[in-house]
Amino acid sequence: MAEHRRSQPARLLVLGAGAAQLGLLEAAAARDLTVIAVDRDPLAAGFAFADERAVISSEDEQGVERLARARAVDGLISPGADWTVGIAARVAERLGLPHPIDGATATLATTKTRQRERFASAGVLQPQTFSKNDPEIPFPCVVKASDRQGQRGLTLVHERGAFPAAVETAAAESRGGGVLVEELIDGPELTVNAVSVDGTFIPLTVTDRLLAEPPAFGVALAHAWPSVHSTQSVIEAARGAVSALGIENGPSYTQVRLGDDGRAYVVEVAARLGGGHDAELCRVALGVDLNDLAVSFALGDPCDNVAQGERVGGACVVFLVAPEGVLRAVEGVEAAERFEGVEWVRTYRQPGWRFGPLRRGADRAGAILATGADRDDALARARRAAETVRFLVDATPA
Repeated sequence: MAEHRRSQPARLLVLGAGAAQLGLLEAAAARDLTVIAVDRDPLAAGFAFADERAVISSEDEQGVERLARARAVDGLISPGADWTVGIAARVAERLGLPHPIDGATATLATTKTRQRERFASAGVLQPQTFSKNDPEIPFPCVVKASDRQGQRGLTLVHERGAFPAAVETAAAESRGGGVLVEELIDGPELTVNAVSVDGTFIPLTVTDRLLAEPPAFGVALAHAWPSVHSTQSVIEAARGAVSALGIENGPSYTQVRLGDDGRAYVVEVAARLGGGHDAELCRVALGVDLNDLAVSFALGDPCDNVAQGERVGGACVVFLVAPEGVLRAVEGVEAAERFEGVEWVRTYRQPGWRFGPLRRGADRAGAILATGADRDDALARARRAAETVRFLVDATPA
């Protein structure tokens, strides 16, 4: 890679300014940087932390490259979103900029079918996959788009009669029409957030993904730390998967399911920060600022300080949902932030936003980060705070 002469202050191009990028943008804004954010939504919440904004799609690779060249940026980063990981890596490669992974690794990290092939060759335990035309597909099974995230195009299929529609949905959502069919590992889902430095895999938080019962206060999902499950096999599964993809530097986000046999099955790996405020949870749980580390990786700065600070007993992120309809206002945020243990409450949408049924991560209305004496205490505090937050909507006409 050609030597890159850094501007002063350094210019960082962040692909995305939505909910999944808020933590990284906030961390970048706290440094002596010029932060340039790209998002197709002119009201994206993350623009508040940027010095410059560009209202273009973060998935417009040519547009991103033109902007990067015009602004002579010193680094690019894609936090919290899969597809743009490849765009950031490829553009950085073409511009001779530092980047934690190269374009080939990014392709593996953003295409589920290629991941599966690499995992198989490396002996990484994973759910069994099938051709969509295989007569031996077991039911229930999972059908998903091969190059999407956040449950887009994903269907849990219980019987063969529903299978063709699930395949059609996945193909329609996939950028390239690819469909992945895999066995259902119907066990607890855990997430390993880690960082790699020169080939050394450093595990940080292992969280449980908890689907909430439909409560009146609108919590749909939570990530809770520490996990209640034995995590050593989960960490080793993530380590093997990250190594198999050739990720030697930068953050990684690995989803793992525990089978009935107690073994850890790798569902997928992302070469990025988690999009569910995972880095912010890591900071309050362990004292490790993953967002700041990710900025350093993107700029080619030293990233050897991953020392953990003082631990808390437990931490969680709970995600908020809103009723269907057009948002008028949000009430109760300040009251929620006054609850003991609540680090912050974030809402993602401006008045005028139309909420539909909750189908994927992008449909969430907000989140609460909380700590406690243990994970159950943190969850209880977050859920009590969530009871005060109200999304006032005008119902969508039938």
